[in-house]
Amino acid sequence: MSTVNEVPQSYIDSAQARVDEIRAMRQLIPNFVIPASTSASRSLTTAASVPEKFIELAVVAVKNNAALVRGGGADPAQLRDLMSYAASYGPVADELEALAQFIRHSVTTARNKAGSDALTTYALACRLAKRPETAELAPHVNDMRNALGTRFRKTKAHPAPVPSPVPATPLT
Repeated sequence: MSTVNEVPQSYIDSAQARVDEIRAMRQLIPNFVIPASTSASRSLTTAASVPEKFIELAVVAVKNNAALVRGGGADPAQLRDLMSYAASYGPVADELEALAQFIRHSVTTARNKAGSDALTTYALACRLAKRPETAELAPHVNDMRNALGTRFRKTKAHPAPVPSPVPATPLT
């Protein structure tokens, strides 16, 4: 008999192979940077959101005015290359995010199908356990009920509380 958390080895191996492939992609992506902290991307957004036209105007200004050339700044060709990289790899990130959403949906769909089938089995077992000829299902029903916890249990409707009568005040 299998345990609750047992996953077929083929799925484990297949999933690990996909993770390895995704991690190997890191080496193939130029300018790939792993953020140093959870807030690292947030600190980059202001300058990263300037319009492309603004960057091109700055590139032209640096190229045509020696006073704007400074040490440590990227030269015009590097800035244009960075913008080309950003324009080209933005869709790659979008595609990977879409893939992640589709995989999460696929996982949820699989869990839904398994959970729905198990809930149907539970409902049938609950009904059958009440019959004398299938009373042996009662311990299974009890185990399933305990495993479900209170989240999925049907609660009996409690009657609405009846308000106590308000004492009448004499009119004066």
